[in-house]
Amino acid sequence: MSRYALYSLLLALALPGSAVAGTETEQEVEYLLEFVADSGCTFVRNGDDHDSADAADHLRLKYSRGKRHVGSAEQFIDRLATESSWSGDPYTVTCEGKTQASAQWLHQALAGYRQRAAAPAFEP
Repeated sequence: MSRYALYSLLLALALPGSAVAGTETEQEVEYLLEFVADSGCTFVRNGDDHDSADAADHLRLKYSRGKRHVGSAEQFIDRLATESSWSGDPYTVTCEGKTQASAQWLHQALAGYRQRAAAPAFEP
């Protein structure tokens, strides 16, 4: 390991936990990716059905390639998780027989996540 790499590692370990864990945007995007993966819903991308694990893998790949264009979780949804960058066709998701645009579904999930994160912890 080079000296530069070692110093970088030591610096990263010395930073506060939130800096090591990632930014708020990264945490919210990671939540959304896990939400997609665990949803059990069917995603339609370019006319083909994909299970939730495949959809999350695809969105994770798009995020890894395009994160420099994302400054918020909303931008992740609107710029990367809404439509095919190849065809421009919108993504849809079907959960329990209800089909909707992936953008709407993910914005609702993000709002719920933020609401839960902002709620005070219950203390008996």
